[in-house]
Amino acid sequence: MFSLKPPRPTFRSYLLPPPQTDDKINSEPKIKKLEAALLPGEIVVNEVNFVRKCIAADTSQYDLWGKLICSNFRISFLTDDPMPLQKFHYRNLLLGEHDVPLTCIEQIVTINDHKRKQKVLGPNQKLKFNPTELIIYCKDFRIVRFRFDESGPESAKKVCLAIAHYSQPTDLQLLFAFEYVGKKYHNSASNMNGAPAGGGSAAGGGSQKTPLFETYSDWDREVKRTGASGWRVCSINEGYMISTCLPEYFVVPSSLADQDLKTFSHSFVGRRMPVWSWSHSNGSALVRVAVIKDVLQQRKIDQRICNAVTKSHPQRSDVYKSDLDKTLPNIQEIQAAFVKLKQLCVNEPFEETEEKWLSSLEGTRWLEYVRAFLKHSAELVYMLESKRVSVVLQEEEGRDLSCIVASLVQVMLDPHFRTITGFQSLIQKEWVMAGYQFLDRCNHLKRSEKECPLFLLFLDATWQLLEQHPAAFEFSETYLAVLGDSTHISLFGTFLFNSPHQRVKQSTEFAISKNIQLGDEKGLRFPSVWDWRLQFAAKDLTLFHNPAFVGKCVPCVQNGSVKPFKRTKKSYSSTLRGLPAAPENGVLHDPDLLPRRSSLTLRGKLDPPPAAAQDRGAERYFREWLARPADPHGVLLPRLAAAHIKLWKLRYLRWVPEAQIARGGAVTAFHRLCLLADEVDALSRTLRQPGAPVAAGGAELGPSRVYFRARGPHDTPATPDFLSSSFPFSPVGNLCRRSILGTPLSKFLSGAKIWLSTETLANED
Repeated sequence: MFSLKPPRPTFRSYLLPPPQTDDKINSEPKIKKLEAALLPGEIVVNEVNFVRKCIAADTSQYDLWGKLICSNFRISFLTDDPMPLQKFHYRNLLLGEHDVPLTCIEQIVTINDHKRKQKVLGPNQKLKFNPTELIIYCKDFRIVRFRFDESGPESAKKVCLAIAHYSQPTDLQLLFAFEYVGKKYHNSASNMNGAPAGGGSAAGGGSQKTPLFETYSDWDREVKRTGASGWRVCSINEGYMISTCLPEYFVVPSSLADQDLKTFSHSFVGRRMPVWSWSHSNGSALVRVAVIKDVLQQRKIDQRICNAVTKSHPQRSDVYKSDLDKTLPNIQEIQAAFVKLKQLCVNEPFEETEEKWLSSLEGTRWLEYVRAFLKHSAELVYMLESKRVSVVLQEEEGRDLSCIVASLVQVMLDPHFRTITGFQSLIQKEWVMAGYQFLDRCNHLKRSEKECPLFLLFLDATWQLLEQHPAAFEFSETYLAVLGDSTHISLFGTFLFNSPHQRVKQSTEFAISKNIQLGDEKGLRFPSVWDWRLQFAAKDLTLFHNPAFVGKCVPCVQNGSVKPFKRTKKSYSSTLRGLPAAPENGVLHDPDLLPRRSSLTLRGKLDPPPAAAQDRGAERYFREWLARPADPHGVLLPRLAAAHIKLWKLRYLRWVPEAQIARGGAVTAFHRLCLLADEVDALSRTLRQPGAPVAAGGAELGPSRVYFRARGPHDTPATPDFLSSSFPFSPVGNLCRRSILGTPLSKFLSGAKIWLSTETLANED
């Protein structure tokens, strides 16, 4: 509870319309409303009143007045004023409209206009001036700006220092997820926010659970689902006795005994021995492995592993080995490209139509790297699908680039991973349990030397496939964008740790320090990001569904009985994929499409086949694929020409006001497809009940799988006014640098190329 001082007349007349009643009557309800709704374990560490949040950077007439709060989970701005200029808001149940999670904060800049001073705040730095302005740079490309013109100077300074301290923790156990889960255990509650802490159901509240691959049975079901023969689930790493960066259970060749694996494990970096990822119906398998560090034993062990993978193939086929460290850009190059992309989309004046902006986008090399991963994955699809050989992905530690490539290959080959539940299980299997270093790569503890957006690059590459093959994916680009945002919410254990072992170890230590009884559990059970009901209402979850998705079968009624109508390849129109690219501008004659020389084909002691013959085979494979009608449930290959690799605008430009298209963009097609899909669903449900009258709309027929509903079978409403190219997100309230030219802040920002440099600003106090 706090008190509001009566505002000065000038302040009140600037912000509010003339008062109609007594000031005390007006202020009392506002006091009751401006209270933060805290999560279990969340505490307010500092707050300041009379804060102004800047909405439009070129004018102050839309600014909001309220209270700025810093908790151990987020910064939150509480206000009674309605958000101006905003016609739609996609509500997150964990975060308010003006909230920013602490782990989403990239940089904190404090400014004093009067003394013309500014400083980038670190976790334990002092602030020698009273700030008049606070700018928060976020990892999702948002920029949030607050003014303290009417606030107490000391209170403003304290809240800025609190945000800097709590947004840059020095220890993993200081992240909010530990306090949240610790509170749950102390309260002996079996639910968190009304949802269990398990794998979670599919988006939309379906009954199908996402397997977490923490148990033997999950891996065994996946082996049986793919029909992998010659492979077995191995349990030698129970208790993480062999490797701390591998899961307790994983799949290995049946011909390798447990003792052989224990012996070989010491020769691999991180003891990451060969691990199975997926098997094709033709018997070929996808395998991941780290580099062999024992140079003297390298050839012997390598041959032993390849022979074991060969024996697991029904036809004893070849093994194709891909050295990802030599084939693809490294993490330093990817991080450098992302920093340039961030600079272009956030800090530079935005003019997409200018040739300079487009050439600058090309100069970031981000799209080039997205294309490189798609291209190499397509090459491996050719080896698995056409050549019918097993593929071994090798990199230094086997837990960075191989996560992207292994996932993309499976998305292209297996339609199961193009469903929502399947895609989530893929991330669990190839990222979370495979030991991808989310803690370091997402920079939750602000150790920037290890930061690299590999998971975002994977989501970007998946979006490229979704954009090119919309009928093949059950999920939408909104789902991909929200999934990327969830990596910056320090509540979910899914994206919080570097490995499963780290989760068990750190949570066990935390439980002991807090006197929490774990019983038979292996560490604390953190909420899973796949429990989407923790974040969104059922209505909003329908935005995750792609209305263009073509299911496996469409029910129809014949003689009063429902029969499944299975589509054949001839039933799909080739227009879903478009016409084949021209030879000089497409995939077929791209000299970089074919396998690189750094990838080796091992066939016992025999030499690999000539590269020219292999290149001709790949070219013929891609040509034949392009000539066939598109099959949403078959193999997907990306189009790699420059015109087909696009910037993911919903992810990178959604907060840029100048980049928005009112009632335009891809959302207009999404809106119409939702209406059509809803009408089809309504008619389908009616046909299942012969003799039942056709309802005028879908509302009477139960919940819909789409967000927009058709009001009637022949009533197609116009595009709603609140739709824009950034839907369902809104750029309102994001600072745009170009709009504040001519202000004191613009002179400060004009010298900043990307997030403001600590070296150049830290001492200016």
